[in-house]
Amino acid sequence: MFKYTFGGDEFLYVEVSEEGMSLEAFFKAMSICSKLKEKKVQGITEICPANASYMIRFNPDIVHYKKVLEILKGLEQEVSTSNSTLNTRIIEFPVFYQDPYTHETLMRFRDNHQVRAENSTFDPNTTDIQYATQINGYSSVKDFIKAHSENPWFVSMIGFVAGLPWLYQLVEKERQIEVPKYLKARIDTPRLTIGHGGCFGCIYAVRGGGGYQMMGITPVPVWDPTQRLGYFKDSMVFLNPGDIIKFTPIDEHKYNEITAQVEDGSFMPNIYPVKFSLEEWKGNPNMYNKQLLEVLHG
Repeated sequence: MFKYTFGGDEFLYVEVSEEGMSLEAFFKAMSICSKLKEKKVQGITEICPANASYMIRFNPDIVHYKKVLEILKGLEQEVSTSNSTLNTRIIEFPVFYQDPYTHETLMRFRDNHQVRAENSTFDPNTTDIQYATQINGYSSVKDFIKAHSENPWFVSMIGFVAGLPWLYQLVEKERQIEVPKYLKARIDTPRLTIGHGGCFGCIYAVRGGGGYQMMGITPVPVWDPTQRLGYFKDSMVFLNPGDIIKFTPIDEHKYNEITAQVEDGSFMPNIYPVKFSLEEWKGNPNMYNKQLLEVLHG
């Protein structure tokens, strides 16, 4: 059931699913936004897909709000029976799990964390990734990292701060990694931290506050206002909703090597075009993910 809500005179917010995030809801929002872009409706100035929703901005002096609502409701009917496929790209992100940078930060903010809560059964020195390992039922951090990195993630939206991607893992709902956010948000998070809160992952585009559990850090920038690096030639924001990310564990030596390449401007991530079919994925998620990732290994 779609829910339409106007925000002032210029915005229309559309909830695609009352149940919240799911791949089906995400694909419906993406499909509507793609079709709306293709229509090039005069007066609609911005289209912003999100997790299980989307929002548009329109100029009421050019297009009447009732006309905007009519167009969107028409697209709602179109996508309800359309094939859920997406032409996108898969991008490899190396991750230094259990790194010293996020570790120093998380230990400074233990008082903000669940492990300090009243009646907590966790050791106050427990790290975020150890906490996530235990509450998700994995026997070791190694097993957790495998689960976190072996299947790809969809970029479901961009927001919170400039360039920050929200990520939703391509696994069945019962296999989703879920962890609560910090009880009180941190005032510091290292730039390019890999975070997780609820069912969503993220990459902190810049240094700053945050409340997601910290899993590790990537050397690959996702926001570059100077557009110095080659893969930012089209936009200062690297990722887009619908992109697919594959995390690959690396050690400190490899992290430092890639960081040096980023600093001298020579780094280029592995990026490949792919076509994703939601219906085919639902038929056999494990096999489909395996075939999807083969492109990264030639």
